[in-house]
Amino acid sequence: MTLTGADFVALDRIAVREAVRVVDLATPDDWARDTPCAGWTLRRLVAHMTAQHVGFAAAARGAGREPRHWREPEDMSEPARTHRSAAAAVLAAFAEPGATERAFTLPELGGDFPGGRAVSFHFVDYVVHAWDVAAALGVAVDLPEHVRLAALAVARNVPADPARRGPGFAFAPVLEVPSGSGPLEEALRLLGRAPERWPARG
Repeated sequence: MTLTGADFVALDRIAVREAVRVVDLATPDDWARDTPCAGWTLRRLVAHMTAQHVGFAAAARGAGREPRHWREPEDMSEPARTHRSAAAAVLAAFAEPGATERAFTLPELGGDFPGGRAVSFHFVDYVVHAWDVAAALGVAVDLPEHVRLAALAVARNVPADPARRGPGFAFAPVLEVPSGSGPLEEALRLLGRAPERWPARG
């Protein structure tokens, strides 16, 4: 799959809904679990995901420069509910007429981006984060093949410069991709995840 002509709003909706599904599987005992995001518990990861949803929703409406939209929520006593509300907000913002034709200000990425490209960033992030949550819980992520292929196409375009990977950046350094890897595994490894360390149980 190529990026040209891809409907990233529709693709993003599938990825975000899958992220909501797996977050909603968590029980109270799960929030302290480790995740593939080094040093982050599941609660911290979901707080980050929530903040990114709110921030991207603001960016879609022209308010991405305001730092308050990107802050993690102070109250994470009900992580799944808080995340679910933020996910609904970003999907609504992306679905507004003309949203992908606007420029999105994304402070963490250093500037303004065309709306369609910005949505593609959010999309690949939520394919990865859906997998992160599923991995932490020991369950499988459920994404259609065309979504996996689209995520791989985006992942192949993420800069691999080591100076822009690792702590403080969106993704860890690129890992070697074994021959015969499927599209999701390849995308994950290109974005610094090691699926073999987080096998699904049952």
